Amino acid sequence: MSGEVARTTQLDHGITAIDTDYVRPLLDASHLVIEDGRAAFVDTGTNFSVPLLLDGLRSQDLDVGDVDYVFLTHVHLDHAGGAGSLMRHLPNAKAVLHPRGAPHMIDPAKLIKGAQAVYGEAAYLDMYGEIVAIAENRVIVADDNQAFSLAGRSLRTFYTQGHARHHYCLDDPASRGVFTGDSFGISYRELDTARGAFIYPTTTPVHFDPPEAHKAIELIMACEPQQLYLTHYSRVTGLQKLSEDLHRRIDDFVALVRGPANDADRTAALHASMYDYFFRELREHGCTINDEALRELLRMDVELNSMGLEFWLDHAA
Repeated sequence: MSGEVARTTQLDHGITAIDTDYVRPLLDASHLVIEDGRAAFVDTGTNFSVPLLLDGLRSQDLDVGDVDYVFLTHVHLDHAGGAGSLMRHLPNAKAVLHPRGAPHMIDPAKLIKGAQAVYGEAAYLDMYGEIVAIAENRVIVADDNQAFSLAGRSLRTFYTQGHARHHYCLDDPASRGVFTGDSFGISYRELDTARGAFIYPTTTPVHFDPPEAHKAIELIMACEPQQLYLTHYSRVTGLQKLSEDLHRRIDDFVALVRGPANDADRTAALHASMYDYFFRELREHGCTINDEALRELLRMDVELNSMGLEFWLDHAA
Protein backbone atom coordinates (compact mmCIF):
# COMPACT_ATOMS: atom_id res chain seq x y z
CA MET A 1 0.00 0.00 0.00
CA SER A 2 2.84 2.38 0.75
CA GLY A 3 3.81 2.38 -2.94
CA GLU A 4 0.52 3.90 -4.10
CA VAL A 5 0.76 7.60 -4.96
CA ALA A 6 -2.45 9.59 -5.12
CA ARG A 7 -3.33 12.20 -7.71
CA THR A 8 -4.52 15.13 -5.64
CA THR A 9 -5.85 18.63 -6.26
CA GLN A 10 -5.28 21.10 -3.47
CA LEU A 11 -8.33 23.33 -3.05
CA ASP A 12 -8.97 26.21 -0.67
CA HIS A 13 -10.18 26.01 2.94
CA GLY A 14 -8.23 22.89 3.86
CA ILE A 15 -9.87 20.70 1.20
CA THR A 16 -7.99 18.24 -1.00
CA ALA A 17 -9.58 16.28 -3.84
CA ILE A 18 -8.11 12.78 -4.10
CA ASP A 19 -8.62 10.88 -7.36
CA THR A 20 -9.90 7.42 -6.35
CA ASP A 21 -8.81 5.99 -9.74
CA TYR A 22 -12.22 4.41 -10.26
CA VAL A 23 -12.54 3.27 -13.90
CA ARG A 24 -10.36 6.13 -15.20
CA PRO A 25 -8.60 9.24 -13.90
CA LEU A 26 -10.77 12.24 -12.97
CA LEU A 27 -14.01 10.28 -12.75
CA ASP A 28 -14.42 9.82 -9.00
CA ALA A 29 -13.13 11.95 -6.12
CA SER A 30 -12.83 11.55 -2.40
CA HIS A 31 -12.46 14.84 -0.57
CA LEU A 32 -10.22 15.23 2.46
CA VAL A 33 -11.23 18.08 4.78
CA ILE A 34 -8.65 19.30 7.31
CA GLU A 35 -9.21 21.64 10.21
CA ASP A 36 -6.61 22.35 12.91
CA GLY A 37 -4.89 18.98 12.52
CA ARG A 38 -8.11 16.93 12.43
CA ALA A 39 -9.47 15.37 9.24
CA ALA A 40 -12.54 13.91 7.57
CA PHE A 41 -13.04 12.05 4.32
CA VAL A 42 -16.14 12.67 2.20
CA ASP A 43 -16.84 9.55 0.12
CA THR A 44 -14.19 6.90 -0.36
CA GLY A 45 -14.27 5.30 -3.78
CA THR A 46 -13.80 1.52 -3.83
CA ASN A 47 -11.60 -0.95 -1.95
CA PHE A 48 -8.93 -0.32 -4.58
CA SER A 49 -8.99 3.39 -3.71
CA VAL A 50 -8.03 2.95 -0.06
CA PRO A 51 -4.22 3.05 -0.58
CA LEU A 52 -4.66 6.29 -2.51
CA LEU A 53 -6.72 7.87 0.27
CA LEU A 54 -4.11 6.88 2.84
CA ASP A 55 -1.38 8.37 0.65
CA GLY A 56 -3.42 11.54 0.29
CA LEU A 57 -3.64 11.71 4.07
CA ARG A 58 0.11 11.27 4.45
CA SER A 59 0.75 13.93 1.81
CA GLN A 60 -0.92 16.42 4.17
CA ASP A 61 1.39 15.33 7.03
CA LEU A 62 -1.46 13.61 8.83
CA ASP A 63 -1.69 10.22 10.47
CA VAL A 64 -4.51 7.68 10.37
CA GLY A 65 -5.34 8.59 13.97
CA ASP A 66 -6.10 12.17 12.94
CA VAL A 67 -9.27 11.25 11.04
CA ASP A 68 -12.50 11.82 12.98
CA TYR A 69 -15.16 11.14 10.34
CA VAL A 70 -15.81 9.30 7.10
CA PHE A 71 -18.87 11.01 5.61
CA LEU A 72 -20.62 8.78 3.07
CA THR A 73 -23.12 10.77 1.02
CA HIS A 74 -24.81 7.52 -0.02
CA VAL A 75 -23.93 3.85 -0.26
CA HIS A 76 -23.49 3.36 -4.00
CA LEU A 77 -20.20 1.53 -4.30
CA ASP A 78 -18.30 4.21 -6.23
CA HIS A 79 -18.91 6.42 -3.18
CA ALA A 80 -18.80 3.98 -0.27
CA GLY A 81 -17.44 0.65 -1.52
CA GLY A 82 -14.08 1.21 0.15
CA ALA A 83 -15.45 2.59 3.41
CA GLY A 84 -15.26 -0.62 5.46
CA SER A 85 -11.71 -1.29 4.36
CA LEU A 86 -10.69 2.33 5.00
CA MET A 87 -12.23 2.30 8.47
CA ARG A 88 -9.94 -0.59 9.43
CA HIS A 89 -7.03 1.84 9.04
CA LEU A 90 -8.64 4.74 10.94
CA PRO A 91 -8.79 3.90 14.66
CA ASN A 92 -10.66 7.04 15.75
CA ALA A 93 -13.03 7.60 12.84
CA LYS A 94 -16.80 7.23 12.76
CA ALA A 95 -18.69 6.56 9.52
CA VAL A 96 -21.60 8.97 9.04
CA LEU A 97 -24.51 7.52 7.08
CA HIS A 98 -28.10 8.24 6.15
CA PRO A 99 -30.53 6.05 8.15
CA ARG A 100 -31.56 4.21 4.98
CA GLY A 101 -27.93 3.55 4.07
CA ALA A 102 -26.43 2.62 7.44
CA PRO A 103 -27.87 -0.93 7.61
CA HIS A 104 -26.33 -1.74 4.22
CA MET A 105 -22.82 -0.82 5.36
CA ILE A 106 -23.20 -2.72 8.64
CA ASP A 107 -24.41 -5.76 6.67
CA PRO A 108 -23.58 -5.24 2.99
CA ALA A 109 -25.18 -8.45 1.65
CA LYS A 110 -28.07 -6.66 -0.09
CA LEU A 111 -25.75 -3.95 -1.37
CA ILE A 112 -23.50 -6.57 -2.94
CA LYS A 113 -26.44 -8.40 -4.49
CA GLY A 114 -27.78 -5.19 -5.98
CA ALA A 115 -24.41 -4.26 -7.50
CA GLN A 116 -24.02 -7.75 -8.94
CA ALA A 117 -27.44 -7.43 -10.55
CA VAL A 118 -26.39 -4.20 -12.26
CA TYR A 119 -22.84 -5.12 -13.32
CA GLY A 120 -22.70 -8.94 -13.23
CA GLU A 121 -20.68 -10.91 -10.66
CA ALA A 122 -17.36 -10.92 -12.51
CA ALA A 123 -17.42 -7.20 -13.37
CA TYR A 124 -18.56 -6.40 -9.84
CA LEU A 125 -15.48 -8.07 -8.34
CA ASP A 126 -13.17 -6.43 -10.86
CA MET A 127 -14.60 -2.99 -10.11
CA TYR A 128 -15.17 -3.19 -6.36
CA GLY A 129 -13.56 -6.25 -4.74
CA GLU A 130 -15.03 -7.76 -1.59
CA ILE A 131 -17.07 -5.23 0.40
CA VAL A 132 -16.04 -5.00 4.07
CA ALA A 133 -18.73 -4.40 6.70
CA ILE A 134 -18.46 -1.50 9.16
CA ALA A 135 -19.00 -2.35 12.82
CA GLU A 136 -22.27 -0.92 14.09
CA ASN A 137 -20.56 0.85 17.02
CA ARG A 138 -18.50 2.84 14.53
CA VAL A 139 -21.50 4.14 12.59
CA ILE A 140 -23.28 7.43 13.23
CA VAL A 141 -26.76 7.58 11.72
CA ALA A 142 -27.12 11.18 10.63
CA ASP A 143 -30.29 13.15 11.14
CA ASP A 144 -31.59 15.65 8.62
CA ASN A 145 -29.92 19.00 9.38
CA GLN A 146 -27.52 17.49 11.92
CA ALA A 147 -24.37 19.44 12.77
CA PHE A 148 -20.97 17.81 13.23
CA SER A 149 -17.86 19.49 14.58
CA LEU A 150 -14.46 18.90 13.00
CA ALA A 151 -12.09 20.70 15.40
CA GLY A 152 -14.71 23.42 15.70
CA ARG A 153 -15.54 23.54 11.97
CA SER A 154 -19.27 23.00 11.54
CA LEU A 155 -20.42 20.49 8.92
CA ARG A 156 -24.13 19.83 8.40
CA THR A 157 -25.84 16.83 6.84
CA PHE A 158 -29.11 17.41 5.02
CA TYR A 159 -31.17 14.80 3.22
CA THR A 160 -31.57 14.87 -0.56
CA GLN A 161 -33.44 12.39 -2.72
CA GLY A 162 -33.87 12.09 -6.47
CA HIS A 163 -30.69 10.12 -7.06
CA ALA A 164 -30.99 7.76 -4.08
CA ARG A 165 -33.31 7.64 -1.07
CA HIS A 166 -30.30 7.06 1.20
CA HIS A 167 -28.52 10.26 0.13
CA TYR A 168 -27.46 13.31 2.10
CA CYS A 169 -25.32 16.30 1.22
CA LEU A 170 -22.79 17.95 3.51
CA ASP A 171 -22.90 21.72 3.98
CA ASP A 172 -19.54 23.32 4.80
CA PRO A 173 -20.11 27.00 5.62
CA ALA A 174 -16.38 27.55 6.22
CA SER A 175 -15.72 27.09 2.50
CA ARG A 176 -19.10 28.42 1.34
CA GLY A 177 -19.38 24.99 -0.25
CA VAL A 178 -21.45 21.81 -0.24
CA PHE A 179 -20.27 18.25 -0.80
CA THR A 180 -23.04 17.03 -3.07
CA GLY A 181 -22.33 13.36 -3.76
CA ASP A 182 -24.54 12.74 -6.82
CA SER A 183 -27.37 15.15 -5.94
CA PHE A 184 -25.95 17.92 -8.13
CA GLY A 185 -25.10 15.69 -11.04
CA ILE A 186 -21.86 14.95 -12.85
CA SER A 187 -19.33 17.40 -14.25
CA TYR A 188 -16.13 15.97 -15.71
CA ARG A 189 -13.19 18.31 -15.98
CA GLU A 190 -12.41 17.05 -19.52
CA LEU A 191 -15.65 18.68 -20.65
CA ASP A 192 -14.79 22.15 -19.32
CA THR A 193 -14.55 24.82 -22.01
CA ALA A 194 -14.26 28.59 -22.15
CA ARG A 195 -17.99 28.57 -21.32
CA GLY A 196 -17.28 26.85 -18.01
CA ALA A 197 -18.28 23.46 -16.67
CA PHE A 198 -20.71 21.10 -18.39
CA ILE A 199 -23.10 19.33 -16.01
CA TYR A 200 -25.79 16.68 -16.29
CA PRO A 201 -27.91 14.53 -13.97
CA THR A 202 -27.03 11.04 -12.86
CA THR A 203 -30.22 8.97 -13.11
CA THR A 204 -28.82 5.56 -12.22
CA PRO A 205 -31.06 2.75 -10.91
CA VAL A 206 -33.13 2.30 -8.90
CA HIS A 207 -34.26 5.46 -7.09
CA PHE A 208 -34.34 8.14 -9.78
CA ASP A 209 -37.24 10.46 -9.00
CA PRO A 210 -37.52 13.62 -11.16
CA PRO A 211 -39.48 15.83 -8.72
CA GLU A 212 -37.13 14.90 -5.87
CA ALA A 213 -34.10 15.49 -8.09
CA HIS A 214 -35.35 19.02 -8.78
CA LYS A 215 -35.99 19.52 -5.06
CA ALA A 216 -32.45 18.36 -4.18
CA ILE A 217 -30.96 21.04 -6.43
CA GLU A 218 -33.06 23.69 -4.70
CA LEU A 219 -32.03 22.44 -1.25
CA ILE A 220 -28.37 22.66 -2.24
CA MET A 221 -28.75 26.13 -3.71
CA ALA A 222 -30.60 27.26 -0.57
CA CYS A 223 -27.27 26.91 1.27
CA GLU A 224 -26.11 29.89 -0.86
CA PRO A 225 -22.87 28.15 -1.83
CA GLN A 226 -20.11 29.73 -3.86
CA GLN A 227 -18.73 26.34 -4.88
CA LEU A 228 -19.79 22.73 -4.86
CA TYR A 229 -17.66 19.61 -4.41
CA LEU A 230 -19.01 16.84 -6.64
CA THR A 231 -17.84 13.27 -6.35
CA HIS A 232 -17.78 13.24 -10.19
CA TYR A 233 -15.56 15.38 -10.38
CA SER A 234 -14.73 17.79 -7.60
CA ARG A 235 -15.13 21.56 -7.48
CA VAL A 236 -17.47 23.56 -9.71
CA THR A 237 -18.44 27.23 -9.60
CA GLY A 238 -20.82 29.38 -11.64
CA LEU A 239 -23.61 27.63 -9.78
CA GLN A 240 -26.64 29.59 -10.93
CA LYS A 241 -26.09 28.56 -14.55
CA LEU A 242 -25.23 24.99 -13.59
CA SER A 243 -28.39 24.66 -11.51
CA GLU A 244 -30.47 25.93 -14.42
CA ASP A 245 -28.75 23.47 -16.77
CA LEU A 246 -29.41 20.60 -14.36
CA HIS A 247 -33.09 21.43 -14.00
CA ARG A 248 -33.46 21.56 -17.78
CA ARG A 249 -31.55 18.33 -18.36
CA ILE A 250 -33.55 16.38 -15.79
CA ASP A 251 -36.63 17.27 -17.83
CA ASP A 252 -34.80 16.51 -21.08
CA PHE A 253 -33.79 13.04 -19.83
CA VAL A 254 -37.39 12.30 -18.86
CA ALA A 255 -38.49 13.32 -22.36
CA LEU A 256 -35.87 11.04 -23.89
CA VAL A 257 -37.06 7.95 -22.04
CA ARG A 258 -40.69 8.71 -22.88
CA GLY A 259 -39.77 8.90 -26.55
CA PRO A 260 -39.09 5.30 -27.71
CA ALA A 261 -42.45 3.60 -28.29
CA ASN A 262 -41.35 0.05 -29.15
CA ASP A 263 -40.41 -1.72 -25.91
CA ALA A 264 -38.33 -4.31 -27.78
CA ASP A 265 -36.02 -1.57 -29.06
CA ARG A 266 -36.44 0.90 -26.22
CA THR A 267 -33.01 0.50 -24.59
CA ALA A 268 -31.08 0.76 -27.85
CA ALA A 269 -33.20 3.72 -28.93
CA LEU A 270 -32.65 5.44 -25.59
CA HIS A 271 -28.89 4.92 -25.81
CA ALA A 272 -28.84 6.42 -29.30
CA SER A 273 -31.04 9.35 -28.26
CA MET A 274 -28.89 10.06 -25.22
CA TYR A 275 -25.64 10.02 -27.21
CA ASP A 276 -27.19 12.37 -29.78
CA TYR A 277 -28.36 14.63 -26.98
CA PHE A 278 -24.92 14.75 -25.36
CA PHE A 279 -23.12 15.40 -28.65
CA ARG A 280 -25.50 18.24 -29.51
CA GLU A 281 -25.29 19.85 -26.06
CA LEU A 282 -21.52 19.47 -25.84
CA ARG A 283 -20.88 20.92 -29.29
CA GLU A 284 -23.01 23.93 -28.29
CA HIS A 285 -20.89 24.14 -25.13
CA GLY A 286 -17.76 24.41 -27.27
CA CYS A 287 -16.39 20.92 -26.62
CA THR A 288 -13.94 19.82 -29.34
CA ILE A 289 -13.34 16.22 -28.21
CA ASN A 290 -14.05 13.91 -31.14
CA ASP A 291 -17.20 11.77 -31.21
CA GLU A 292 -15.39 8.47 -30.62
CA ALA A 293 -13.57 9.76 -27.53
CA LEU A 294 -16.75 11.39 -26.23
CA ARG A 295 -18.68 8.17 -26.69
CA GLU A 296 -16.12 6.28 -24.63
CA LEU A 297 -16.00 8.97 -21.93
CA LEU A 298 -19.79 8.97 -21.62
CA ARG A 299 -20.45 5.26 -22.21
CA MET A 300 -20.85 4.16 -18.59
CA ASP A 301 -23.08 7.12 -17.72
CA VAL A 302 -25.29 6.58 -20.77
CA GLU A 303 -25.75 2.91 -19.89
CA LEU A 304 -26.43 3.46 -16.18
CA ASN A 305 -28.57 6.56 -16.71
CA SER A 306 -30.65 4.68 -19.25
CA MET A 307 -31.19 1.81 -16.82
CA GLY A 308 -32.35 4.24 -14.14
CA LEU A 309 -34.66 6.13 -16.51
CA GLU A 310 -36.25 2.93 -17.78
CA PHE A 311 -36.72 1.61 -14.24
CA TRP A 312 -38.38 4.89 -13.23
CA LEU A 313 -40.67 4.87 -16.29
CA ASP A 314 -41.72 1.27 -15.68
CA HIS A 315 -42.54 1.96 -12.02
CA ALA A 316 -43.93 5.51 -12.29
CA ALA A 317 -47.46 5.82 -10.93
